[in-house]
Amino acid sequence: MGDHLHVLFFPMMAHGHMIPTLDMAKLFASRRGVKSTVVTTPYNQTLFTKAIEKHTQLGHQMQIRSIDFPGVQVGLPENCQRLDQIPSPDALPSFIKACGMLQQPLEQLLDELRPDCLVADMLFPWATMAAAKFDIPRLVFHGTCCFSLCALYSLRIQRPFENVSSDSELFTIPDLPHQVKLTRLHVSPHDTTGGNGDDGSYMTEFMREVGESEETSYGVIINSFYELEPDYAEHYRNVLGRRSWFVGPLSLQNGDVEDKADRGKKPSMDARKCMEWLDTKKPNSVVYVCFGSIAIDDEEGSSCSDLSRLLDELRAYHAA
Repeated sequence: MGDHLHVLFFPMMAHGHMIPTLDMAKLFASRRGVKSTVVTTPYNQTLFTKAIEKHTQLGHQMQIRSIDFPGVQVGLPENCQRLDQIPSPDALPSFIKACGMLQQPLEQLLDELRPDCLVADMLFPWATMAAAKFDIPRLVFHGTCCFSLCALYSLRIQRPFENVSSDSELFTIPDLPHQVKLTRLHVSPHDTTGGNGDDGSYMTEFMREVGESEETSYGVIINSFYELEPDYAEHYRNVLGRRSWFVGPLSLQNGDVEDKADRGKKPSMDARKCMEWLDTKKPNSVVYVCFGSIAIDDEEGSSCSDLSRLLDELRAYHAA
């Protein structure tokens, strides 16, 4: 081990994964004696550069390394290196396959840098095996909360949705600290479908690999904090047996509005006009609706456009 504890961070190429990973890399680098390296693809490198340069100017040890993304090899358009850039939801399996092809270049980077730890996104299940080749502990990063991890585990293992007769019938998620009821419509198709050869079954198998990789990894880092969900933190650690660390809320690593704005996509609306519009509204009268960076609003309509239309009909002020 050198003078610094060196941690390598490898986020999935999606804003909802890259932003908290960048915040976490900054958090680690702000600790004395810790060096952070963020790994991404060439197209996404610019999303990290400004924040990392600013952090290094404060005397922290941070750097970025790039590995090529083989999207064209699996039929994706050139420079399609992020989830919000895929041409349609049908291209998701191809994007996942391209991500799997990053294992070899990641291993080359691990061999070169020999970090003390690899923090890799949950959607890179092969990262556990890659790190093990060099005796490097791999930590899984989940951008979600502990409650959702506990609920998803129970849904995937016990499959309580198979015991109801219709999509609208309620069932209880078993073995949670509290009673939580859902219908089949609340559950992702990737968790309810079986292996019947379609794209859904491919994603079902992939999510199974994600779960197995988490079980064999060194542990899990969660973007939450114990006091927010103590019952589920204890359940995750003691009942499910997961070694875990709570490091959130990671967004608090950003000291001002500019720091937060630099991390993600640029707004499609003029920020000044948006603020002026907000200033004309009464306090607590505007609802902010976030569909996420990979929401696709097709020409025939979607849940996004339907929700926006409903808010308009309700005469609710909203920004989406």
